[in-house]
Amino acid sequence: MSLSLPRTFQFLLIAVLSMAVTFSPALFAQDHVVSSADLRKDVQSVSAARQRNLAQLDNLFASQQGQKALESAHVSLQQVQKAVASLDDADLARLSARAQAGQNDFAAGRLSDRDLIIILICIAALVLIIVAVR
Repeated sequence: MSLSLPRTFQFLLIAVLSMAVTFSPALFAQDHVVSSADLRKDVQSVSAARQRNLAQLDNLFASQQGQKALESAHVSLQQVQKAVASLDDADLARLSARAQAGQNDFAAGRLSDRDLIIILICIAALVLIIVAVR
């Protein structure tokens, strides 16, 4: 004597269990640890910070004192711009902060033209060294 269920009941049970597994609410949950909007916002802020840092260094090297510094170091602006663009975000932020501090000191009268040119040469050399090491 077998304990088999009627064929239609077996089919119905399989169908209901399949539907329960397939359409489980947990499968459709959109609760992630970090939402896509937060990720997008973080990527945009990092990108904007990188663009600000690049623009700041470009403005520094394109200035009259920057051009003098590059000429005295026998380095072209294109070389420096290419090297700066290849830096990672941490190095770029660090150099940008140093450049901003140098410009602020120059604007406040704490540095002379010669001091600023020396700082610019050091920054350009540092950029080229970082890129050459990688």
